[in-house]
Amino acid sequence: MKTSKILGCTALASLLLALPAFAQEAVAPAVEAVGEVVPVIDKGDVAWMLVSTMVVIVMTVPGLALFYGGLVRAKNILSVLTQVFLGFSMISILWVAYGYSLAFAGPTEGGLSAFVGDFSKFFLNGVTLKSTAATFSAGFVLPEMVFVVFQLTFACITSTLIIGGIAERMKFGALMAFLAIWFTFSYIPMAHMVWSSPGLLFGLGAYDFAGGTVVHINSGVAALVAAIVLGPRLGYMKEPIAPHNLVWTYVGAGLLWFGWFGFNAGSNLEANALTAVALMNTVLAPAAGALAWALGEKITRGHSSTLGAVSGAVAGLVAITPAAGFAGVGGAIVLGAIAGVVCLWAVVNLKPLLKYDDSLDVFGIHGVGGIVGALGTAVVAMPSLGGYPLGVAEEYSVGSQFMIQLTAVAIAISWSGVVAFVAMLIVKAIFGGVRVPESSESDGLDLSSHGERAYNN
Repeated sequence: MKTSKILGCTALASLLLALPAFAQEAVAPAVEAVGEVVPVIDKGDVAWMLVSTMVVIVMTVPGLALFYGGLVRAKNILSVLTQVFLGFSMISILWVAYGYSLAFAGPTEGGLSAFVGDFSKFFLNGVTLKSTAATFSAGFVLPEMVFVVFQLTFACITSTLIIGGIAERMKFGALMAFLAIWFTFSYIPMAHMVWSSPGLLFGLGAYDFAGGTVVHINSGVAALVAAIVLGPRLGYMKEPIAPHNLVWTYVGAGLLWFGWFGFNAGSNLEANALTAVALMNTVLAPAAGALAWALGEKITRGHSSTLGAVSGAVAGLVAITPAAGFAGVGGAIVLGAIAGVVCLWAVVNLKPLLKYDDSLDVFGIHGVGGIVGALGTAVVAMPSLGGYPLGVAEEYSVGSQFMIQLTAVAIAISWSGVVAFVAMLIVKAIFGGVRVPESSESDGLDLSSHGERAYNN
């Protein structure tokens, strides 16, 4: 046995010595190939993004629907549930038809590439089993269909958030038409400007990890404008209009918080350490927002309410959305707490002062909280505060980034406000008015618009 081993080793050594030229010729092409980065689809990333997509759907249906449903009067809960459900359904189809293409396809040569894409992916033309979408890591991609459906959920929840501002008084058909117009001319361009590489705000370097401008300021301002054009509900500021079931609102808030993990952490498009940072921040900011709102209520009103706690949590979630992957844990806590206090002021003081009837405080929480978050992102991204800015940390300038964030906020406010106003005028002309008759409003939209009652004793 020992002799055979020695002979075998000698033969192997002779063979290796005889092959140097052949080995060099064989290895050379392989060495050249190493320089070419072949995009990789990581199954872990794909699985995480599919899960994130599903939880964002739960965030909307039933999360947002129940959150809003509990806040309206009993005679209107089904109207809100139906509006969210069918609004989600309509925007899903519009997203596939042309939304994705106009938001992310292109750029169009010689066209408005800084503001909108093109129709090259109309009805997902060209989105195949082999087409891919980039992630934030070189060499790693996602199947394009995964990116399409994940972004679909953002379009749907942003549009349905507006429903809270005009609840209990708008014609159902007029509402659906308004959402379709606003989605087309406000959501799509904002998504393109912020998240598509040819986009105006993307080019300026605006930080918006998961939708502070695209989702929250965009929808909050639209809700405010629509509410003002629509006019206040019957009896507003003359008689109490109390939520009919805060238990539903509490359940909805829990589902919103759960879904927000997919919303924020999913926006990293990968499953890695930064995803965990975004997820952790999505725990801490709403926790701080809930505590800050509750403390503010205790100081100013003598008690801490359940509605205040869940509202503060949502305010914190809104504020951390643009900063989820940029803030350290300390920055997330501070940002959430500030949002809780500022949004409390907007709901309790600003709204009565200006006398607008934003039924469920979409502007007070999403609009104002989105502004706080978008501007605050510039601060919490500072490396000295534990943040994670893009690029080289040593070159980060909080002043310069703040001005970029301010520009993004101003564009989002003005763009959404103008589109919402024009959309309301168009819908008003088409439907001969946007409000239900006073008798229908008094009876409730459940019965007058949908022929049903939520509670039959």
